[in-house]
Amino acid sequence: MPNKKDLVYLFANWKMYLDYDESNILANAIANETSNFSKKIKMAVFPGALALYPVVQVLNDVGIESGAQNIYWVDKGGYTGEISAQMYKGAGCKYALVGHSERRHIFNETNHDVRQKIEAVLVADLTPVLCVGETSDEREKNKTEEVVEIQIRAAFQNIVWPENRELVVAYEPVWAIGTGKACDPIEAQKMHALIKKLLSVLVPGANPVLLYGGSVRPENVGEYLDKPNIDGALVGGASTKLDSWMGIINRVK
Repeated sequence: MPNKKDLVYLFANWKMYLDYDESNILANAIANETSNFSKKIKMAVFPGALALYPVVQVLNDVGIESGAQNIYWVDKGGYTGEISAQMYKGAGCKYALVGHSERRHIFNETNHDVRQKIEAVLVADLTPVLCVGETSDEREKNKTEEVVEIQIRAAFQNIVWPENRELVVAYEPVWAIGTGKACDPIEAQKMHALIKKLLSVLVPGANPVLLYGGSVRPENVGEYLDKPNIDGALVGGASTKLDSWMGIINRVK
């Protein structure tokens, strides 16, 4: 069934799939299709750092936001290879992914690192997109809810949330990312309900935007978007090809 929500968030994480030329080609192709998008779609693209500036220029002109895939929590200094939230803000970004599972499990980012990044993103006047989720081992040990709650609490406990700033959280079970094994939509809905409940206590008054991420494709995105607590999708590989990305976009009517 097509999605009937008033506003649907579709976020595209290009990861390290596209080089400079490929990123610009895809950005221009997406820009050329915007007249065919549902007015309910709120879209953001997270390109690789080297291609970010020209992609931002192309997409911002057609009302599509852009974001950083990762940031460092210090503004400036002797941190070779790092890019700060302030620098991404200056390049035209609105969002920044924080705590993506690949950052946590490949690059060993801790919950403490994630919290520092969230605070730096907020100070830079960007909107963090916090990613949370369990591994297959944690799921098999029935620790899914415990793991996600720990991640949520570490990110938001005693935080001062800026007024009128979006609060965006993506539930992305680690075992589903890039594997083709998408989470059952009913289970995803259950986890989004838990996250929403936790946020109502940790950040009272906020109206969180909750995304599902993990092997999202044109064939299954509608099942997630139909669920009441799922406001959109954070899409990886399927967002890096125009045909599959348009297939996802066209599910929103």
